[in-house]
Amino acid sequence: MIAFLGGIHYEFGRSCQTRGEFGLLMPKMNLDVLDLKILRTLQAEGRLTNVELADRIGLSPSPCLRRVKRLEAEGIIEGYGARINRAKVGVGVTVFVAVGLDRHREEEAERFRKVVQRLRQVISCHAISGESDFLLEIVVADLHEYSESVLKRLRRIPGVKDLHSSFALEAMKTGTALPLPGENGARAPETH
Repeated sequence: MIAFLGGIHYEFGRSCQTRGEFGLLMPKMNLDVLDLKILRTLQAEGRLTNVELADRIGLSPSPCLRRVKRLEAEGIIEGYGARINRAKVGVGVTVFVAVGLDRHREEEAERFRKVVQRLRQVISCHAISGESDFLLEIVVADLHEYSESVLKRLRRIPGVKDLHSSFALEAMKTGTALPLPGENGARAPETH
């Protein structure tokens, strides 16, 4: 565990982890079976109209829309987006970079965070436990872009001690759908 993260909230775009005094904070879910049906359906097909969604989950449109709006307002649904084929838009190389810092001070972590947030090629960054302090997922067009546009900038960040790059040879599983309670043997919530 990284000492400078205790009690401090660092945001790294979509992949933010919040750490409290005693580890990762897990918010209590207050979702019923219909909420979970909505979430599962929207994860698979985010472009459905409210009428189509209501029909699929067995609700009339008005209560369905109220539930979706509540899920959005509570931050459970953070947004909607398209899944884009990386290779077809010219960013077919994926690199995972483990980053170690010299010292675990807030100033170094903040400096690192600011640089990483400006790098458009970094699509996720996680503060991690173990030998490294951060794990980055980077997408680029080719090795030249990685070396010239990303690696050189990461090396110049004061306090960066180690950078270990691993290149993805094949993506066996990718996706953004989260495993929700009630799927694959997970305990489903009680009905309200």
